[in-house]
Formats: sequence, C-alpha cells, structure tokens
Amino acid sequence: MTSKISRRVFLKGSFTAAGSVVVSSSVVEAVSSLAKEEIESLVTIIDISKCIGCGECVIACRESNAVKYPQPEKPFPKMFPERVPIQDWSDKKDVTNRLTPYNWLFIQPAFVMVNGEKQEFTIPRRCMHCENPPCVKLCPWGAAKQEPNGLSRIDADLCMGGSKCKKVCPWDVPQRQTGVGLYLDILPALAGNGVMYKCDRCYQKLAKGQTPACIENCPEDVQIIGPRSKMIEHAHLLAGQINGYVYGETENGGTNTIYVSPVPFDQLIFETGKGKPPMKRVDDMMADGNNLARAMLIAPIAGAVAAFSKFYKRIKEDD
Repeated sequence: MTSKISRRVFLKGSFTAAGSVVVSSSVVEAVSSLAKEEIESLVTIIDISKCIGCGECVIACRESNAVKYPQPEKPFPKMFPERVPIQDWSDKKDVTNRLTPYNWLFIQPAFVMVNGEKQEFTIPRRCMHCENPPCVKLCPWGAAKQEPNGLSRIDADLCMGGSKCKKVCPWDVPQRQTGVGLYLDILPALAGNGVMYKCDRCYQKLAKGQTPACIENCPEDVQIIGPRSKMIEHAHLLAGQINGYVYGETENGGTNTIYVSPVPFDQLIFETGKGKPPMKRVDDMMADGNNLARAMLIAPIAGAVAAFSKFYKRIKEDD
C-alpha cells in the first residue's frame, strides 16, 4: 500500500513551481475583484493531492460561521400532514463526518487502486457554488441568492425550509434544521418546517476583502482563490503537470469550486449518502427546458414572497 506521505512527497515538486505564484497573489486578485463594478466570479481550486485530512478547515469553518448556526425553538410544532419529517441536529452539533446544518464542510476519505496499489485521499467537500445554481433559480421563497462574485447562499431570515434547494442540487448539499425560521411565525404547521443551511463561502469575510476561513487556516495550502478566468487556467496547468484531472469546470454547467486530482474522479471510491455528496458527472440542470420554464414561473412569485418576508421581518423587529 502506498502511504499518503510518500504520495504527497512525490507530487509536491510538480505542484510547487506553478502554485507558489498563484497562492501569493490570488487572494489579492480576489479581493481587488470585489471592488470592480463588474465582478468576476471567484473560484476556489481544491488540490486533493495536498490534503492530509487534518480537519483544520472544518474547525475554522465552524468557528467563523457559528453565529449563523440555527438555534431552534422546542417543542417543534406538529406538522400537517404528520408524515412531514422533523430534521433536528441541535443535539448532534459535534458531527463532522458529513454535512449538517452545523457543519458546512467535511473531509471525505477516498481511495483508488493504481497498478494494484491502494492510494488514499482526503477531499474537502462543501457546496460547489454553481455558475447557474438551480438552488437559487428554483427556490420558491426567494431565499436562495447568488452574489455578484458567484457564491450562492441561503438567507436564513427568508427561508421556509421547504428543501427544494436540496432536491434540485446535484450533490444534495443543503441541510435542514427544524424549529427555526420564518415558518414559525407564519404557518408553523404547514410551511417548510425549518431553514436550509450550507456553505456560503464566508460571504461576510469576502465582503470585507478577507479570505474564507477554510483557506486562511489550511496548513497545506490545499485551496487557493481567485478570479474565475485565472483559476480555470491554473487548474489545467496543475492538472497538466501531473497528468491529472479537473472536476467542476463543466459539471452542472460549471461551478466555482474546482477540484484537481492526480487520478480520475470516477475511479475514486468513497462513501456517499445523506450529507455525503457524490462526485459524479452532472449535466447542466438549468439547460433543461422544464427547469427553465419553472424558473421563469417561480421568479416573480419568489420575488413577491421574499419582499413580503422582509417586510414582515422589519415589522416584527420594530415590535
């Protein structure tokens, strides 16, 4: 069995030359791009050959975003119909081996057989931040939004927890927490049963010209961030140096999370399931005529609902 350390030592030389320039300048470029009138999407490259699975990114994410985590009210309202599931993670906040409303980033172990030898990898997984996100376009509440810099996020003040975003996400990323959100005030027995949560790329830090917590605190420089045009070019440069592979550039019409691997992604073996996204080939969901039609119908309704929700929230705050 090939050890992870030996594999990383073997690959390190090929990545260092090209990577050192981008690592030192990408954050500056990303921050400066936020000041432009026309902001280019920010893309992160995740180099899985560098990840050692230390979990520092997970810890940093949780600390940076803890103020956004749900604080549910109990007992939960009785839902109608009764088959509507309660999803409560408030007593399982320490779970870090999957995505939850309290854990927006996790490390996914994987392995691949190469010439009869087992190579192991650890892959940071979170929201892919699609270029044309179905979670945003198909949210009936207008709660999911895409910022000018390409990140997508869910406004917890507007979300009803209907989980449409999860159903249309090719990676099933958003996770629901019952007993929190606007539905408690409006339709506690009938509305969506909570709020959906996912990675928002530390939008509050990016807005201040700072680096997302997972990138800032990684001791191995696994991730770099920068304008899309330069990051796509750099991802292919890295992949070319190791005869490697790129994931995320075209999946679901293109994402702002790009993985680079020395082995084919479709050969990686890892556990998938609830809270553990697959890494499969994904066609552009928003190129589908039915989804386009739905998005056109939903947009004005979602806008009206979002406007009402904001108005209601202001009234409640003034009381």
